[in-house]
Amino acid sequence: MSHPPPGPAAVLTALAGYGERYRLQDGLDAGEDWVAADRLLDPASEELTRVLEAERTASGQVSAHATALTVMAVYAGTVTAPALLAWALYGEVLDVRPDNVALRLDDHHGFGAVALRRPRLAETSQMTADVRLKLLVGQVLDEHLFPLADALRVRSRAGQRQLHGGIAQGCAAAFGAASRTPGADVDLLHRSHDAFLAACPPGLGGLGEMVRLSEGGREGLFYLRRTCCLFYTAVHGEKCASCCLDSVEDRVCAYRRVLAGAASSH
Repeated sequence: MSHPPPGPAAVLTALAGYGERYRLQDGLDAGEDWVAADRLLDPASEELTRVLEAERTASGQVSAHATALTVMAVYAGTVTAPALLAWALYGEVLDVRPDNVALRLDDHHGFGAVALRRPRLAETSQMTADVRLKLLVGQVLDEHLFPLADALRVRSRAGQRQLHGGIAQGCAAAFGAASRTPGADVDLLHRSHDAFLAACPPGLGGLGEMVRLSEGGREGLFYLRRTCCLFYTAVHGEKCASCCLDSVEDRVCAYRRVLAGAASSH
């Protein structure tokens, strides 16, 4: 575990060094059109409608079911991903509970920006490692991602297993994408993912598998999904990088090409 930077602002700066996935804005710019994350937990909210419509338009989805699954995976892989990395690298619990998070929509697949109303770290100095991890899981999953999945299920009738598969994939991406940045501690991130998954409800671990691959002198973590997000049903017909409709062998070969520098993955 790296020595934590002093204070939440320094943690945000350090996380952003691992890529745009982990960039969190400090505060909300006046005049910007922000969507409050806690409003997304209400299946009847206008805000959830806006997020779903923005993703449907950007990714070309043709069904409410597929749109909801895409939103779930993208959301888990970006909005709450910085908290997982902050814990893995520094042992800190960054507050990404819904009432502290806001999003800005974008014309492209995903979100234009993610902001914390007030960047803050939990006081964990007197906590054991297990208690700290339990706090992280509670804030990220129980208070945020699982309630969002419930709201999306009501809105779209997408299945719980598929929605939770998106959560598992998005959380895995938080560790996997960081593992492929120059100088990353792959051992630490691999252990951290395993520890995080062990602290999650049992069903989440069966929805996919993290694999560690080496190619061309590079190493990284990649996730093999066992549930389908239906991304391929969009008008473009493309599969997501971790599509379970492809064989494990084909996905591993594609991931090796990522390490070789011939492609990109999320």
